[in-house]
Amino acid sequence: MSTDLALARLLQLASPTLPVGAYSYSQGLEAAMEAKIVRDAASAEVWIGNVLAYAVARLEAPVWWRLHAAWSAAEPRQVERWNELFRVTRETAELRAETLQMGYSLQKLLLEMNAFDRKSLNQLRTITDITFPAAFTFAVAKWDIPARSALIAYLWAWLENQVMAALKAVPLGQTDGQRLLLRLSALLPGLADEACAVEDDDFCNYAPGLAILSSRHETQYSRLFRS
Repeated sequence: MSTDLALARLLQLASPTLPVGAYSYSQGLEAAMEAKIVRDAASAEVWIGNVLAYAVARLEAPVWWRLHAAWSAAEPRQVERWNELFRVTRETAELRAETLQMGYSLQKLLLEMNAFDRKSLNQLRTITDITFPAAFTFAVAKWDIPARSALIAYLWAWLENQVMAALKAVPLGQTDGQRLLLRLSALLPGLADEACAVEDDDFCNYAPGLAILSSRHETQYSRLFRS
């Protein structure tokens, strides 16, 4: 695949219009708003930046990297291993339901797009309870998109969704949102490089505040988001 076409495919995967339902989740951000931890642009930047650095970049991104390697090497057992590890590290019912719903939606979309050969599609079908990073990395590997660029785009999509949630619920102005994206997106290349280099034994998903607030969100009375 040409470099330009690979870029176009990556933009398609990272687009907020990808029909996987990402817009309906806040990943605990709405509960942080309810608890008054997030109340303005400054506190939103702290919350989103901390979740990105201490949860997403230290476990989700390294698992993403390994899932991509497994798909690229056509090792379905390794895909299943890392898919299962990511699923069981989702600490609350909502976080687990989110990645499974988005993974299922992307898997279904990829199976119906007529964009892959039959052998690849059969590999994709074999993964049950597929998580979102597992489905995403399948497309990245099969479309020969450069892995590091794709990981940065994956992190960008997560970041953009968080900012969009903050725009709706804090609420923030559009300029505040763009400033927040500008500052936090500067961290993404470094976080991607760290994720590529981390050893298996150094994975870390220790973010108790996120887990507690995500659990509280399950019974939160008034809410816009599913997580």
